[in-house]
Amino acid sequence: MEYKVIQNASLKAYNTFGVDVQAQHLIRIDEEIQFTQLFQNEIFKQKYFVLGGGSNVLFTKDFDGTILKINLKGIQHFIEGSNAYITAAAGEIWNDFVWYCIDHQFPGTENMALIPGTVGASPVQNIGAYGAELMDIFYSCRAFDTLEGMFVTFNREDCGFTYRDSIFKSVHKDRYIITSVTFKLYLQKAVNTTYGAIQSELDLRNIAQPTIKDVAEVVSHIRVEKLPDPSMIGNAGSFFKNQIIAVEEFQRIQSAYPNVVHYPINDKEEKLAAGWLIEQCGWKGKAIGEVAVWKNQALVITNLGNASGKEIFDVSSKIVNDVHQKFGITLEREVNIL
Repeated sequence: MEYKVIQNASLKAYNTFGVDVQAQHLIRIDEEIQFTQLFQNEIFKQKYFVLGGGSNVLFTKDFDGTILKINLKGIQHFIEGSNAYITAAAGEIWNDFVWYCIDHQFPGTENMALIPGTVGASPVQNIGAYGAELMDIFYSCRAFDTLEGMFVTFNREDCGFTYRDSIFKSVHKDRYIITSVTFKLYLQKAVNTTYGAIQSELDLRNIAQPTIKDVAEVVSHIRVEKLPDPSMIGNAGSFFKNQIIAVEEFQRIQSAYPNVVHYPINDKEEKLAAGWLIEQCGWKGKAIGEVAVWKNQALVITNLGNASGKEIFDVSSKIVNDVHQKFGITLEREVNIL
């Protein structure tokens, strides 16, 4: 199938912030062969951006290049010994993939239920939630090399996973486009209910021996309670990363703020809850024009209606400045800024 180019395409429906911008060109990718065609036509030598679910991007202006909208679909699996191997195309919705695993009784994804976005974006960000991270279930991915014009496979060790990061986001940013991801799930894995409010919600439901479906439903409930529905209120989920700092720096902050919310990483590092830092600066529920920080979770910035991407970015900058002034911590944005 030959790809088609749409000129001056609106991107409002393709980003969860609902920002009304245009792309000079838009190309929908439905088959892998189209990457080879794009390479032959030297599209990758021009300005382009790969768009999955649009849930981790903020457009601050019209895009004067080509948007590649990934629509690759399909999920398949096989079982070998005590492991299940599931391969999902990059355009599959992440939550649909999670429920595919749950429906087939494959444990390991349930704590990451309802994370917005697509499967193809999941390794780039090393997504995670409620005590689970993608790197723990990742087996390999297939990707197109935009410099060499060929498909390559990366295993787990190749990807350089760290907290909310990978080689696809850092050293090889923009070089490789992921077309499918294969996950390895251990069939005897026990459910993890230790993180956040999962156990409390299970107790409320009188569930003493939770299944992976129970955990996924509870996680989904907690996320809906905390996070606004992008179809109703424009947002991109968590706008900022939780900050990882040295133990010495953490001790400095804890001495001044004994109630600081934190999570131990190892002997040398602590993770600070960015939402707590933002909330202490008075931003939770605060609105400036059409932009507001979500009332139930200070990590989330929302578009109340017709905010521009620049207005949303400016509010995020004010938050970064306030947190730095109060705590000496510089927050990092989790969202791609274009």
